[in-house]
Amino acid sequence: MAEQQLFLIDHDRGSRWTRSTLLAAMVLTGLSMRTAAVTVGPVLEEVESGLHVTPAAAGVITTLPVICFAGIGTIAPRLARHIGEHLLVVTSMALMTIGLVLRAVASSLAPFVAASLLALCGGAVTNVLMPSLVKRHYPDRIGAMTAVYTTALAVGATAGSALTVPISDLAGETNGWRWGLGAWAVLSALAVLPWLITLRGDHPDTSQGPHLPVWRLRRSQTAWTMTLFFAGQSMQAYIAFGWFASYLRDQGISETHAGILIAFYAALSIPTSAIMPMLAIRGQRPLVVALAACYLVGYVGLLVAPVGGSWAWMFLIGVGAGMFPLLLTMFGLRTRAPEATVALAAFTQGVGYILAGTGPLLVGVLLGQPHNWNWLFVLLFTALAVATVAGLLAARPRFIEDEVPPS
Repeated sequence: MAEQQLFLIDHDRGSRWTRSTLLAAMVLTGLSMRTAAVTVGPVLEEVESGLHVTPAAAGVITTLPVICFAGIGTIAPRLARHIGEHLLVVTSMALMTIGLVLRAVASSLAPFVAASLLALCGGAVTNVLMPSLVKRHYPDRIGAMTAVYTTALAVGATAGSALTVPISDLAGETNGWRWGLGAWAVLSALAVLPWLITLRGDHPDTSQGPHLPVWRLRRSQTAWTMTLFFAGQSMQAYIAFGWFASYLRDQGISETHAGILIAFYAALSIPTSAIMPMLAIRGQRPLVVALAACYLVGYVGLLVAPVGGSWAWMFLIGVGAGMFPLLLTMFGLRTRAPEATVALAAFTQGVGYILAGTGPLLVGVLLGQPHNWNWLFVLLFTALAVATVAGLLAARPRFIEDEVPPS
């Protein structure tokens, strides 16, 4: 297996065509990774009407991404070991394409949910595999190549949120939402093509050589600190997307203005994704402190002066969210081998997404009627504290193979 990995890396460096193909594959995959998850929200009311479902059933639809990312991602390392990483990416992107198309033509809730799960599998698997593929093909350029795919991910997520409704409007009032959801299948289908070229030499690992099962990482302190870092950061993001617009409107900001502020916050993930991975190579602890400070000032400002300084606070919170691309870069920096990278990514995200997904639910339970927004900030400050402490611990120069040797 080691000889196969060495062949792949040397081959990639020696061929300009192969390098260009890999770059295109990573960019197109990054653009596609969140489209299945973020495109339903903007047309959720139309989906409810078109499928004749209740708000409670619609709530199930909105929780599917967290369920998939937590559950499906944990089995990705085993699948990659049996069929090969590149073939698994091709399969995942193909399933995403099929799922997006089937979801757009679904006539009732059950097939819509089934197709959504199929589409979300692609995002769940690539969440775990992309850090490993960066480690495998670009071991000496982890920061730069992580920046490539995380920036593409941010662009794709922003485009999916912003363009789904305009695409739906262009298609007409009756079934426009179907076109708005289905159009993104074109992007994931394009992502399949460059990966096909990488299948040469990509074979399943049938050897009895050392490998690192995901479940063994429960013994790794670094794996747990990475998990809590991921959970704390992601919980803040979920709360922001789920509740900030309501909070701002309750403070007297118009619906349109609040929507623009949330879009501004989301768009900031593009420049932070381009910058943070490259800065992370020079050192992660100063970045954790700086990003935590941005979060802290932003939250305090949003609490005490939500209207007058709203743009400044959302800017600082958006910069603080640069913890996410920083963390993705650290998957490759805390491991020596690609197999360990994919195991760490699977463990961290499998547990982390479940913990993070409780954030918006807790806000809804604790707010009460009338809304006591203090609870929103209690959860945000708590999640920030967890992310900061865990991030500082995870930033120590350690490798998980030293804590949990491969078997």
